[in-house]
Amino acid sequence: MIHKGLGFAKLQQKATRMIIVTGAAGFIGSCLISRLNTDNFNAIIAVDKFDNPTKSKNLEGKQIIEKVDRDEFIPWLDSNYEEVECLFHIGARTDTAEFDKDLMWKLNTNYSKKLWGKCSDYQIPFIYASSAATYGLGEFGYNDDEKSIDRLVPLNTYGESKNEFDKWALQQSHAPFFWAGLKFFNVYGPNEYHKDRMASVVMHAFNQIQKTGGMKLFRSHNPDFKNGEQKRDFIYIKDLLEACIFLMHHRKNSGIYNLGSGQARTFLDLTRATFKALKIHENISFIDTPEDIRDKYQYFTEANMSKLRSIGFTYQFHSLEQGVADYVNNYLEKGIYY
Repeated sequence: MIHKGLGFAKLQQKATRMIIVTGAAGFIGSCLISRLNTDNFNAIIAVDKFDNPTKSKNLEGKQIIEKVDRDEFIPWLDSNYEEVECLFHIGARTDTAEFDKDLMWKLNTNYSKKLWGKCSDYQIPFIYASSAATYGLGEFGYNDDEKSIDRLVPLNTYGESKNEFDKWALQQSHAPFFWAGLKFFNVYGPNEYHKDRMASVVMHAFNQIQKTGGMKLFRSHNPDFKNGEQKRDFIYIKDLLEACIFLMHHRKNSGIYNLGSGQARTFLDLTRATFKALKIHENISFIDTPEDIRDKYQYFTEANMSKLRSIGFTYQFHSLEQGVADYVNNYLEKGIYY
């Protein structure tokens, strides 16, 4: 059984409006809870499987009044919806090398449809995580124009599962009074200690440099890009969280939005920033991209951020160098969480 925190009777006594975060023990979900706590939003309902001891450390010290197992959450919501202020649906199966389509559709597409339905019935604001993986090779650019979503060709099952939900959401006439689907680009930052292969390149670089004094990057297998000059839109987790908080308060202009830094940078830039933060001389070499991901590898991503900016989001993001320095010096070197 999941620990029930203060319990619902206590909630009623406090007359506190609750904010729900799914994927609560994960990288982005746990950081979002910390950010909400910073603004004194402490009536947090954390939804996850809570079966990974390493991920559980992400939640230590955070203000959470109840933990609800993912499989028990919908009945819980049916009983407690009147107390809910907003639902952040961050939870997903995010492994881009996962080929089990049934599993991806169950967790990323169909479960999201169920939560959408409940938030529509109960008119709860619904903010969910989509992904830049929906853009595939970027044949149609990286513009969050909802008219182009039907044409996108994701490169992997994860991207397909996210794009299917985006397409489905746009077709619904029965919807929450406010909803936003956020296409997260390459997010890095604290609380990803559990992610292993799927951790950010910053964390991989930090670990490799500390262990070997050098960093191995994937060699380019595309003649249009030199080794290490593959470009991605890297966004620091703290910047992503500010957009989430903005939308929670904004509650209008429903739709699908890009959420990246808006500026593509090379893997060499990111690795050099990591060496600089560690005050270690650069030592970079190259290895072949693994064959299981080579034909599905994105060589360039860059979020067009004009749509989110157009509705009043004026927050200025960290530069790549600023974000990497903060992450390395204030979290990775100290082994602490956000």
